[in-house]
Amino acid sequence: MNSTANMKNFASFWQKQLLNLRIKNYSSIGVNTSKPNRAKVTINTIQKLYKSKEPITVLTAHDYPTGLFVEKAGIEICLVGDSLGMVALGYQNTSPITMEEMLHHCRAVTRGAKSPFFVGDMPFGSYETSPTDALKNAIRFIKEGNMEGVKLEGGSEMLETIQKITRIGIPVMGHIGLTPQRQSSLGGYKIQGKTADKAKKLIEDAKVLQEAGCFAIVLEAIPGPIATCMTKMLHIPTIGIGAGAGTSGQVLVQQDMLGIFDRFMPRFCKQYAKLDKIVTDAIKAYREEVKAGTFPAKEHSYPIEKEEYDKFVQFINGNENSSLDK
Repeated sequence: MNSTANMKNFASFWQKQLLNLRIKNYSSIGVNTSKPNRAKVTINTIQKLYKSKEPITVLTAHDYPTGLFVEKAGIEICLVGDSLGMVALGYQNTSPITMEEMLHHCRAVTRGAKSPFFVGDMPFGSYETSPTDALKNAIRFIKEGNMEGVKLEGGSEMLETIQKITRIGIPVMGHIGLTPQRQSSLGGYKIQGKTADKAKKLIEDAKVLQEAGCFAIVLEAIPGPIATCMTKMLHIPTIGIGAGAGTSGQVLVQQDMLGIFDRFMPRFCKQYAKLDKIVTDAIKAYREEVKAGTFPAKEHSYPIEKEEYDKFVQFINGNENSSLDK
């Protein structure tokens, strides 16, 4: 038999095998995120939303699936927040998470989401030591993490650091009010700006961040009226989290709003779903069906033609007999 005939027989054999195994049904059809359903969100997009007074939506993500959720939902800004240290990695607070861990999760998120504007949360210790260190790590977020901007916590003391980062073209999102990386010095996760003097200091910090070049500022755990006043006094968007409805946009931690995080639920968070029970019940049902022998059922298994199976049985029987003869 010539080589052409051999190739045809080989191709025919494998076509038959693929048909028998129903390879097309092997896995679910994946979602193609290489071609987003909307235009890419940029700094210009965010500025247009702000100027038109359309609220800006921000949501955290920490891996491919959560990035995909952000993509499908049409969220404008995807924040890979250091909160993932708690909600995804199980740390007691956000302080232990490292640059390497953050960059790892940033890359995973951008495999799922394509359209949002990506902001990476600079972890504790990556920007406080010096503006130069901060710049080096901000560059890593862009080069290694596929981010488009960075977020860092702090007020007027961050002026030089923010200026150094923005000067080379990296967008910076500020963060004042309750700053989780500094929660120990704040006495815990407590509301900020409750007195006139403290509220005045927040406004001063916000203005400094604006002058330093921040494209937006997160206001966390601040009385609504104070946050509204701050928003009106600034010329850049404010993103509220526990700061009332008067800000330019809102941000939540995805695991909080989906009811997945198990330790506590912030007062400012609205649970749009309670996936903890849904997922746990599903896994319990799977365990029970495996124990009872009802899973997998016939529809979860792949068939084989009787003729091919008979050949296989003959092969097995032949081998067994050969072993016995020896």
